[in-house]
Amino acid sequence: MRRGSLSQALALAVLVAVPAGAGAFEPEETFKKGAWVLSLEGGGGSQSNLEKHRVQTGLDMVYGGVRLSVLPFGTTLGVDNPLYGAFELGLEPIYQLYTSPTQRYYAGLGLEFKYHFLAIGRFVPYAELFAAAGGTDLKAIEINSVFTFLLFGGVGAQYFVTDRTALYAGYRLDHVSNGHLYKRNRGFEANTGMAGVSFFFP
Repeated sequence: MRRGSLSQALALAVLVAVPAGAGAFEPEETFKKGAWVLSLEGGGGSQSNLEKHRVQTGLDMVYGGVRLSVLPFGTTLGVDNPLYGAFELGLEPIYQLYTSPTQRYYAGLGLEFKYHFLAIGRFVPYAELFAAAGGTDLKAIEINSVFTFLLFGGVGAQYFVTDRTALYAGYRLDHVSNGHLYKRNRGFEANTGMAGVSFFFP
């Protein structure tokens, strides 16, 4: 192969391998005030025993959700601040399937608070809090009610493959409780991992 042809082939390979828009990332544009974010995510994990109970059910679970969010303030704190970032506020229907030792479900609607740390380019760490209320048919020693709350806090990171699309993964500590609205409410926690994709619409 001639050198010119080889150079052209290499250039074409680079163009195919590197996603469109993978050059300079402009957070001020992607995280513009009033922009919308659509996220699809799923994950799973197992019950933990943070309170050191002598007996627990040992639940395993998977879950999925679709979130529609708004960026109410745009970017905050200025580009020279290490905490430079943006708040996200979203509404998410979520479905959780308990897979072991019994097959049960939880379905609810929740509110997501997320902060994106934007100081290091396309790699964007985040912290999040989520609170949902919904229905369940789970009957366990920790909880036995038709209504319950699902709360979690988490951390993770996303990578912007284009200026408008980010892949992300993270860790969440879940808490399930019926808020003492029913007699049985020991509640429980779970360690979960998750992954998703977000589409930004400035």
